[in-house]
Amino acid sequence: MKKKVLFLCIHNSARSQMAEAYLKKIGGDKFEVESAGLEAGNLNPFAVAVMKEEGIDISSNQTNDVFDFFKQGRLYRYVITVCDKESSDRCPIFPGMSEKINWSFSDPSSFTGTEEEKLQKTRKVRDQIKEAVQDFVKQLKR
Repeated sequence: MKKKVLFLCIHNSARSQMAEAYLKKIGGDKFEVESAGLEAGNLNPFAVAVMKEEGIDISSNQTNDVFDFFKQGRLYRYVITVCDKESSDRCPIFPGMSEKINWSFSDPSSFTGTEEEKLQKTRKVRDQIKEAVQDFVKQLKR
């Protein structure tokens, strides 16, 4: 049976989108994966660009509001927040959820500097997310 996973962040514009894409790629058909935000925003162009460097196209992804999922009665085995702890605490508790995990990553929408500097900082977050997803998949295989 597939393990249902929801990745959450503030706007569902970068971190949760990258995590969803990586778990789909790395975890394959063992997972059913979605992502959402506390408030649906717009896709972050830097996140789209750095994922494209990895051969993953998220440019047509929609952003989702977590409260819509909650109202629809969706169930998840794992809810993984990829924002700071304070924002994570504002997320709803899904019935039947067996584990809520917080991975705190910097928010690409807050990055300042030149376009190249923002890309570089977003690449760093992308790589941290990829590593966290790889570790998550390995732990569940044990």
